[in-house]
Amino acid sequence: MRKTIFIFAALIIALLALFKLSTYSFLSGNSPIETIIAVIAIVFFVIGVIINKKVLHNEKKIVQEIDHKKIEEIGLSKREYEVLCQIASGLSNKEIANALFVSESTIKTHVSNLLVKLDAKRRTQAIQIAKELRIIVN
Repeated sequence: MRKTIFIFAALIIALLALFKLSTYSFLSGNSPIETIIAVIAIVFFVIGVIINKKVLHNEKKIVQEIDHKKIEEIGLSKREYEVLCQIASGLSNKEIANALFVSESTIKTHVSNLLVKLDAKRRTQAIQIAKELRIIVN
């Protein structure tokens, strides 16, 4: 945050300095106003390109791997894991049942088993615990 504030403050100061310089240059009659505006535009274009390359593209993507051993330790079946992933996607029991081609009561059973195995009271808590255990991707 401080770095961003510093960058923008430096840009504002640079802009003010360029405007003051252009005022003096224009008043002395050495250069036309179009040239001064073009120079300011080019300077800020270059600054924008540099900031874009350094700041925006330096974000490192954190690749989170799923801990398959933890899934086995908890004792989740493949179907229960599929249901957990669907819950994490925000689907309801009915939508999960349609996606996995099973009945809604089967999904309710899987959800109940998931809550017990993850020691959770609600679906949202189960998702949170699963993310902490790294068995689903954030």
